Amino acid sequence: MKIHPLPPLNSLVAFEAAARHLSFTHAASELNVTQGAISRQVRHLEEYLGKPLFERGTRTIHLTPTGSRYYETVRDSLLHVARSTDEIRHWRGDQQVTVVTSTALAAHWLLPRVPQFKSRFEDIDLRIVADDQVRDFSRLECDLALYYCSKPPKDMRSTPLFAEEVFPVCSPAYLARHPQLTTVDGLADCTWLWLEATQRDWIGWPEWLDRLGLGPLMPRQRININSYSLLIQSALSGQGVALGWHQLVDDHLLTGALVRPNSLALKTEGSFCLLERAGPGSPRQSVRKFRQWLTESL
Repeated sequence: MKIHPLPPLNSLVAFEAAARHLSFTHAASELNVTQGAISRQVRHLEEYLGKPLFERGTRTIHLTPTGSRYYETVRDSLLHVARSTDEIRHWRGDQQVTVVTSTALAAHWLLPRVPQFKSRFEDIDLRIVADDQVRDFSRLECDLALYYCSKPPKDMRSTPLFAEEVFPVCSPAYLARHPQLTTVDGLADCTWLWLEATQRDWIGWPEWLDRLGLGPLMPRQRININSYSLLIQSALSGQGVALGWHQLVDDHLLTGALVRPNSLALKTEGSFCLLERAGPGSPRQSVRKFRQWLTESL
């Protein structure tokens, strides 16, 4: 059934504020509009009702008997809507967990595991935000963050999730075309998929080679890519050899879509970490559940 008649809803809000303050000026300040706008909205409502709601003096206004009765109804109705709205917003806020992480970790590690979490906690809404440009973790607007850190960031509570190992990967077809990849010298005779890292702490080819003591090697060709997901896709399609991060390429190795052409590997000093704001206060129940599930599922 259609709810009828309904007055102009914007006019109701203006009228309620003006009646509560008995001032168009104070109502305008509260609603961040001009005094003239409040006056027009109230006049519009009076014309709709066919009755005056205020008695206007030189510098004052007063409610008419009709205005007083109508104000009580409007006030109670708006309060009821406001309470219901607040309950819904509070519920969603309490049931929502916002996680900020890198594009690579989101695509290759976190998102594949989300169905496991949702099967246990159907009432919790996950909001996953990918951000590769983080400069200050403490300024992130989120409940939790997941990032690779060479050392724990200041002013954050850091829980190491897993250490990392970095090694060359390529498609089986690319290895078949470049069997020299089984040796160190053979690496230089291939195409390197080169990550233009926008995220700090990530290890690229020069650092990887240096930390393994393999000396300065340069590839015969290289393809520069600024996204790890695209870089792995390039490796999957047989365009070259990439540096694979164990936790991010493990599924591809298990299926055989990617292979390790040699035994070279660098165990990093850092780890992927669960980051939370330090300080007093306990996280919401939904955040605690996600945190517990994450640490227990490793």
